[in-house]
Amino acid sequence: MQRFASAHCGLLLQSIVVVCCIFTPAFIGCQKAPSENAKVAHVAPAKTTYPVSEASLNTIELTEDAVRRLGLETQPVVERSMPRVRTYGAEGMLPAGASVIVSAPLAGTVRLQQDQAMLSPGQRIEKGSEILQLLSMLSPERDVLTPAERIRFAEAKNTIAQSQNDAAGQVHQSQVQVEASQIALDRAERLLKDKSGTIRTVDEATAQLKLAETSLEAATARKAIVDGIRLDAEAGTLQPIPITAPMSGILRSVQVQPGQIMAAGSAMFEIMNDATLWVRVPVYVGDIDSLELTADAQLSAPGDRSTSDRVSVKPINVPPTALALASTVDVYYELPNDGSKFQPGQRLSAQIRMKGEATTVAVPWSAVYLDVYGNQWVYEKTGDRTFVRRRVEVAFVADGWAALNHGPSPGAS
Repeated sequence: MQRFASAHCGLLLQSIVVVCCIFTPAFIGCQKAPSENAKVAHVAPAKTTYPVSEASLNTIELTEDAVRRLGLETQPVVERSMPRVRTYGAEGMLPAGASVIVSAPLAGTVRLQQDQAMLSPGQRIEKGSEILQLLSMLSPERDVLTPAERIRFAEAKNTIAQSQNDAAGQVHQSQVQVEASQIALDRAERLLKDKSGTIRTVDEATAQLKLAETSLEAATARKAIVDGIRLDAEAGTLQPIPITAPMSGILRSVQVQPGQIMAAGSAMFEIMNDATLWVRVPVYVGDIDSLELTADAQLSAPGDRSTSDRVSVKPINVPPTALALASTVDVYYELPNDGSKFQPGQRLSAQIRMKGEATTVAVPWSAVYLDVYGNQWVYEKTGDRTFVRRRVEVAFVADGWAALNHGPSPGAS
């Protein structure tokens, strides 16, 4: 009986445990679900307080006071007939004969004037001013010459006389060349007038005349220097020879120092006259027939957008030059250079007119703005004081107006 009772109690406990295990999940599933208000709301990591559309970034609205202070003016986009121009790269250069090298007329020692500063390249000098002094190879510190020195003095006089004769002969030869070049030019102009000659013959004759005139000027300057030599044979002393500037200009180079012994004909210094420059414009050969090469051209610095700084230059006739590898021929213009505003070798931008005119959409050039990337823009007035920035593409600029390839439609303000 005891064994039966113990077994019965064990079965009863197992049944109770099974019942509890069955009802426990049911009890849990019967619990009330949490409400929606109890859920945790999702928080964004960032938000835009004042959203701005990209299209409105180019729109500017000014106040009445700002418009008045800025003095803004508007003009409509118009279609107008404009002279066509084409832009080329150009280079400033010295004309033929604008650079002169002054040489020692005879052997001697270089000396400066009293209290004169040493010459330096870049110094501006005037025509006729004394630049250096040249003493003969005879000693300038002794007044009485020995017999040997008198022989050398006679040789120096003979050398000077020969130099004077040579200088006079060069002047005469240059004068004959000038006269012959003038006759050739007159003949070429008469043949061209009679329609028996060519323009090229006239240009070549003109160039030869200019070269002959330049040679005459150099020969005359050398003769003036040689004729200025004075030797006082009776007193037995030698006077210093003044070396003067043959023309006004800038010292380009100085090859001597005080106390230096110079041989006859050695270069002493070089002077360049930059009062007038030539402008060389390489033009593609395919554009020659479409350009008005007899009209004035407009010069400015590369990338310069200011129309007020452009300089008008006239075409000139010089010996023709070309570059076969680039398929270009050179067109030359004369540039007045008062105040040395332009330098020889400086890069320039030249606008050459094309034949005929074209009707195109245009805006005032003063209304075009450039950003840091070189893009071109205008501001279009869309409201009373509202302006919208519009991109444009300028084809060329003439007479203060910019011809547009792309931009606002005609009538826009």
